[in-house]
Amino acid sequence: MKSQIFKNITAVSLLISGVALADAQESSTPTPPEFPPVRQDYVIQTPTYLSDYFEEGTTPLISPDSTGFIRRWSVLEPIEKPNRSNAVFTDSYLDDVFSTEYFKGQLQLPPKNGASVKVNGKKLKWHALDSKLDNYKLYRFSAALKKPVYGIIFFAVTTINCDEDIENVRLSAGSNSASRWWINGEEVLTLSGDRRMVADDGASKRLTLKKGKNTIWCAVINGPGMSDFCARFMDESGRPVDNFTISYQ
Repeated sequence: MKSQIFKNITAVSLLISGVALADAQESSTPTPPEFPPVRQDYVIQTPTYLSDYFEEGTTPLISPDSTGFIRRWSVLEPIEKPNRSNAVFTDSYLDDVFSTEYFKGQLQLPPKNGASVKVNGKKLKWHALDSKLDNYKLYRFSAALKKPVYGIIFFAVTTINCDEDIENVRLSAGSNSASRWWINGEEVLTLSGDRRMVADDGASKRLTLKKGKNTIWCAVINGPGMSDFCARFMDESGRPVDNFTISYQ
């Protein structure tokens, strides 16, 4: 009887020791970093496809969505600009970065879908896509194309078509991280610093969308983080403006 009890106690002790050893080994396993390094030498863990977040436009013109957001944009594949921290995105830093000419035709007429430009000897392609969401998921766009997702600059452009002048409106935008916005070649808004994408995070001064075509360009820069942006126009009462159409050209 005593022999059997001793055997049972020994078995339980060995079991407890084994569990403790396993826990110790598990706790000693290094935790992977929250974000991959800037050098892009990593595998994107979550498969992403363009069709998850975007679709090709099937009509020449679309309207803003039900809350006024502009979902139709042509986006250039990302330009590599390594930054290990977004804390550097001060106004002076952004002035330098966004005043640099990276490619021919920058901030001019909207490019055709599939057109290519050369940046630092690399050929980058323009993609004309409508977002399925009110915010444009740049990280997902880049991941789906197997392009760098950190330490990058994105350029995007769209065309606003007005039947008449639309006065006293403001461009209202959000971005992750910093961004700059131009309308018809004029700088109208900068969102500086390390920020998350929040709708209506910043607004331009009052402006007029002229009758005919109005070109909107934006540039978004990010180090480590999930890049995206959103934009709409707001009237004097703070209501979304929707009496215009949107096209790629």
